[in-house]
Amino acid sequence: MSAPKSSTRKHTALPKAQILVEALPWLTRHHGRTVVIKFGGNAMVDEELKAAFAQDVVFLRHAGLRPVVVHGGGPQISRQLDRLGLESEFRAGLRVTTPETMDVVRMVLAGQVQRELVNLLNQHGPLAVGMTGEDAHIMAATKHLAEVDGQQIDLGQVGAVSAVDTGAIEALLDDGRIPVVSSIARSADGTGPGEVYNVNADTAAAALAAALDAETLIVLTDVEGLYADWPHSDDVISELTATELEKLLPELASGMVPKMEGCLYAVRNGVHTARVLDGRVPHAILLEIFTDEGIGTMVVPDAVPDQRNAEGPA
Repeated sequence: MSAPKSSTRKHTALPKAQILVEALPWLTRHHGRTVVIKFGGNAMVDEELKAAFAQDVVFLRHAGLRPVVVHGGGPQISRQLDRLGLESEFRAGLRVTTPETMDVVRMVLAGQVQRELVNLLNQHGPLAVGMTGEDAHIMAATKHLAEVDGQQIDLGQVGAVSAVDTGAIEALLDDGRIPVVSSIARSADGTGPGEVYNVNADTAAAALAAALDAETLIVLTDVEGLYADWPHSDDVISELTATELEKLLPELASGMVPKMEGCLYAVRNGVHTARVLDGRVPHAILLEIFTDEGIGTMVVPDAVPDQRNAEGPA
């Protein structure tokens, strides 16, 4: 009797193992590093995308990274202002923030958007802790004056981040928690007791990433990345240096300016990479960090080219 022919079973789950192996160099590279993520755009209002975002952030935490989430809430603030019969006015792309508007900003960011995000993350374990930039003096700001037609315009309680104290956030990270920070800052310019400022969330995330010496800043938005020649082409720039980005800034659409200015600030202040991702893509964060191709646009310091193909610890 002849011996039975040997055969190898076809394991249908093998592609999953190959994906995990592809992620290994990136897991090694980012292990123990801090990642600051600005949560916004469609990912903030679509239920499925919100759930996918929460899964991504918790995955980062369990994969050995230290994620910090910073969020705004422009659409939610506008809806609440409409319900209360208060006007939404924008100048130079920023919301004019009266004391009445500031009350709504605090209520919506800390009482609605933040709580919803914390609850989504905590469906996967007791991980997320909500706070605002006011808490533990995390962020201090001074009044931001916008320039319109060559004139300085007072936007009310709109602030520019002037100082960051990372102590409370680092304590949470060391305890294995996921800080979720609303983009509100305390006054640093002596404008009165209890005075607070509404801070652009892209700006707040960049300032926090720099202060934390983060490995990367991730900004979620509603476009694929930075386009090379919009509107004539939809080709996305995969990677560019800080100097290359600085040259492009005057040509960018107004909505992209604070995001790309935040990326530029981050990489020029110690953050290794800054990335703008399409938040409309489910699990965009995992695709960017743990796959060879990545998605979106990556900004790197001038002396560190070709980061997408770099393997091993930075």
